[in-house]
Amino acid sequence: MMSSNGRKVRIFDTTLRDGEQTPGVSVSPSQKIDIAMKLDELGVDAIEAGFPVVSPGEVEAIKKICKMGLKADICGLARTIRNDIDMAIDCDLRYIHTFIATSDIHLQYKLKMTREQVLDKAVFAVEYAKKHGLKVEFSAEDATRSDRQFLNRVFKAVAEAGADRIDIPDTVGYSTPKYISVLVNDVIENTRLPVSVHCHNDFGLAVANSIAGFEAGASCAHVTINGLGERAGNASLEEVVMALQCLYNYRHNIKTTILYDVSKFVSNTMGIIVQPNKAIIGENAFGHESGIHTHGVLNNPLTYEPISPELVGRKRWLQAGKHAGAHGIKSILDEFALRTTEEQLKQIVDKQKIIADSGQAITTSDLLSIASEVIKNKKFDGKFKLNEFHIVTGLHIIPTAVVKLNIHDKDFIASETGVGPVDAVLKAIQTIANDIASIKIREYKLDSITGGSDASAEVSVKVEDKEGNVISSRKSGKDIVVTSVQAVIDAINTSMLKNLLENENQVN
Repeated sequence: MMSSNGRKVRIFDTTLRDGEQTPGVSVSPSQKIDIAMKLDELGVDAIEAGFPVVSPGEVEAIKKICKMGLKADICGLARTIRNDIDMAIDCDLRYIHTFIATSDIHLQYKLKMTREQVLDKAVFAVEYAKKHGLKVEFSAEDATRSDRQFLNRVFKAVAEAGADRIDIPDTVGYSTPKYISVLVNDVIENTRLPVSVHCHNDFGLAVANSIAGFEAGASCAHVTINGLGERAGNASLEEVVMALQCLYNYRHNIKTTILYDVSKFVSNTMGIIVQPNKAIIGENAFGHESGIHTHGVLNNPLTYEPISPELVGRKRWLQAGKHAGAHGIKSILDEFALRTTEEQLKQIVDKQKIIADSGQAITTSDLLSIASEVIKNKKFDGKFKLNEFHIVTGLHIIPTAVVKLNIHDKDFIASETGVGPVDAVLKAIQTIANDIASIKIREYKLDSITGGSDASAEVSVKVEDKEGNVISSRKSGKDIVVTSVQAVIDAINTSMLKNLLENENQVN
């Protein structure tokens, strides 16, 4: 661990502004409010709630967020234009993040302005905002590709005009950690103001550059949940925070144990799936398949895990597959109180490897089905049974599903609408499963496994219980809706069985 003398840092979250600029993402005012509440619960120091001049909906959302009484500072983006700042004031914002580009390429091709004109606008914006009682953070857009002398001149001028904070944006992710360090040193020396860094990930260096900024004396980083943002995104909040805490000994206000929940909430709300191998919050971040790895982790988690999964609200999980060994498979079966002889365990390992060698992923349900067959165990008969479901859909009809399920000999009915028939029926099942067993559908994947209009589909799902245990299932069939329902029901049954067995073990 590198020492920072326990220095405390500030986390400025721009998921609602820069994160919403992710191509294809647009969130409603009510969704923005929900995300803002989650970010405040997480403990971020500042929330960039949006860019008021963008739309009436943006103004509505920012106004409501400002009135929520959140602990975090609420900030809004504004160009160095009087109208932008006036709109921020009209939104009841007391803190703005104002910016203008300073690189020659932006001046020549975007702004079509001289350096003197840019300098004048930067100073005007800061003076105007301060005159109206606002806290001001000033950004020199494309700072890392700007002429150093001119950049320092702009930063010094806005500091003298009354700026409260200076931000150094690596707008196209073009910097290196070494260069960010140099810029941060320059700005601190020239302005004597708190400095933030705003790093983009075009070369995969956003987190490294953010940390380099802190090491050089910056007090704040602009980040987003899941690294959302323009093009390749911004520095990922969860990666920056955990690296600062675990590798550099910095302090912060983030409640790390809810990082995963907030990540999933933002992913679901914004409709951007997190890549499975993403650090900290990716589905595979604490998953193990290799026999060598699972053996080590089962003996001592530190062998193949740098941090405890519980630290970020996760749980460790083991995966069956062709790389899995007897130790890993036995550990999975133990979770379901399945006892085997050495010969039975060998048969189960061999059978699941044959399936894996065909290119198929082995789900939890697949493994339990193989094990039940080998040891002839009937305990896996489902308790969560589908009686029937009905779907209404059409060209000008909102897809609506009614589902009737039987759980432990009691009937439950739910009705939901969705963007399509599959979404509607899975939401209806989700409603019952969450109410009865606190189980949520976390992941849904659909693949075509044959060609033509009558193609067979393969549906893979993952469900998660309230303890963070993830169960996977897979089904194939020609009817996408029916196959999806079967896969989800299978996964929920397996999850319920796991919880039942855990409760039995606690009683015993």
